[in-house]
Amino acid sequence: RLQFDLIISQDFPQLKNDTFLRAARGEETEHVPVWCMRQAGRYLPEFREFRAGKDFFDTCRSPEACCELTLQPLRRFPFDAAIIFSDILVVPQAMGMDVQMVAGKGPTFPEPLKEPEDLQRLQVKVDVEKELGYVFKAITLTRHKIEGKVPLIGFTGAPWTLMSYMIEGGGSNTHSKAKRWLYRHPEASHMLLKMLTDVVVEYLLGQVAAGAQALQVFESHAGILGPVQFKDFSLPYLRDIARRVKDKLKEKGQDVPMIVFAKDAHYGLEDLSQSYYEVVGLDWTIDPRSARERTGGRVSLQGNMDPCALYSPKECISDIVRKMLEGFGTRGYIANLGHGLYPDMDPENVGTFVEAVHQHSIQMNKQV
Repeated sequence: RLQFDLIISQDFPQLKNDTFLRAARGEETEHVPVWCMRQAGRYLPEFREFRAGKDFFDTCRSPEACCELTLQPLRRFPFDAAIIFSDILVVPQAMGMDVQMVAGKGPTFPEPLKEPEDLQRLQVKVDVEKELGYVFKAITLTRHKIEGKVPLIGFTGAPWTLMSYMIEGGGSNTHSKAKRWLYRHPEASHMLLKMLTDVVVEYLLGQVAAGAQALQVFESHAGILGPVQFKDFSLPYLRDIARRVKDKLKEKGQDVPMIVFAKDAHYGLEDLSQSYYEVVGLDWTIDPRSARERTGGRVSLQGNMDPCALYSPKECISDIVRKMLEGFGTRGYIANLGHGLYPDMDPENVGTFVEAVHQHSIQMNKQV
């Protein structure tokens, strides 16, 4: 305990590579920065070895384990950012719900929310320090151990995505139980979304206080909503989160770039680019040039290579990356995949992707 408190003193090592942060703010960079969603994950043999036989959420609750898993990909690849190893479902856990990671099935809620009266089971006022302090400790520890190599990203699930898990009881193709709430219980839905928003705001502020240098909000289930429901049940809460986090940070003289990733929400691009986030993350179904046009230079963009492109031969990966960079341009752009890395991917191909981004973007910057 004492040893941990000593590490926690906030004199973090100086940042050596701020390319990712500069790109997030739309500033010029020598090369396009690159990181991957799920870069700490099962595609790495060392990750599988470290995680073997351990409960997933027990791992999430160990700051030392999260730190080690966050650092693993940085030892292999010259990524320009790290994202803390954790899970979006720690938020419903903090609100009093039981979530388990079931082998072969994924995250499972033994007692999902079925009717509006079930909201009474939830903890409305969450003490994030008490319930999620283990994430903050993991961030602080990792900031020290990363030794200023690259910035550290903190993250959260967005309210609608968390709500759908809490009602569906796990993953779903149709999200019909959660969407039923939107149609049948709109008031209770807004009540739940507001409760989640309040926790998420405090959670993100806690992550910055612990040392996170950027924040990403994952609206992974945006695509299951149509434009009307998105504007009603997702967008207002995404905006509220960014605005409230930024206002609070401004009071402390802090400014941390925020990324919103609303998967499959093509129809929401214009709205998302005017939602107080510096960066809009894109999935692979959006054309880079059209994304640039529709966001009108208001934000930096992140994405959006099809993760399955990493199954290609190495020379093809380089070619796909070059075309993607030509579509986005090299300024105000962070290279990434349009979703997370899959467990059966070859780590060498991930390395090829990262190198191709750096090499092609350096070339392109020279030609300007």
